[in-house]
Amino acid sequence: MFSFKQRRRDHLRAIPLPPSWLKIIERNMPFYRCLPEADQRELQGHVQVFLDEKRFEGCQGLHVTDEIRVTIAAQACLLLLHRDTDYYPTMKSILVYPSIYVAHVSESMGNGIVIEGNSVRLGESWHHGAVVLSWDDVLRGASDIHDGHNVVLHEFAHQLDQEGGEAHGSPILPCRSMYVAWARVLGMEYVHLQQDAAHGRRTVLDKYGAKNPAEFFAVATECFFEKAVQLKRKHPELYEELKLYYQQHPAELPRC
Repeated sequence: MFSFKQRRRDHLRAIPLPPSWLKIIERNMPFYRCLPEADQRELQGHVQVFLDEKRFEGCQGLHVTDEIRVTIAAQACLLLLHRDTDYYPTMKSILVYPSIYVAHVSESMGNGIVIEGNSVRLGESWHHGAVVLSWDDVLRGASDIHDGHNVVLHEFAHQLDQEGGEAHGSPILPCRSMYVAWARVLGMEYVHLQQDAAHGRRTVLDKYGAKNPAEFFAVATECFFEKAVQLKRKHPELYEELKLYYQQHPAELPRC
């Protein structure tokens, strides 16, 4: 079973992207042009596998086009470069809304108290089976590669975090020796962001990351790819941990 899946993936990765798909990536994902040619080729192969294995569903009447599928896939696969990957194994579907949407939420406050209500969302990552995205915000996040906001990178970072169970800001790391430094650095940086947010101080990292460790990892991922130079300068230890995890060095990309 595994060998069949691996052979199929190897075959798909060797197939050149259709020219129309490549044009979509080049138009909608400026970050792609920053990548070395070898990384561009690797990303194209990952996109082939991703689109073969994942199902896209339009919501609120949205018709899912190749532009939607390819734009989302290319950004999601950016997180997979240079790494052993099983292509987000627990995620089977991507639900795409035309724009921001309202989701029903419930939150346990302890002592048997549960607060329920509605929340306006740009996207969300479910523990089993799906990622939900706003198409308008997918395009907006992809078009500006220096603002530190990218809903696809954010939600798929949650998927990586969830591969080992519940999301808690500690994805499965490449080697066991990394866990001590990861816990120390990300734990320290999370506390610092909480303090900065509480005192209204300006930060490189979006203050939404102060909500909990899972959101901190997702926000840090956005910042790592989109504000790499600033992150490396202001938070060098955090940048180094993310560089080791993602096996990428975006601060050194020559064309960004």
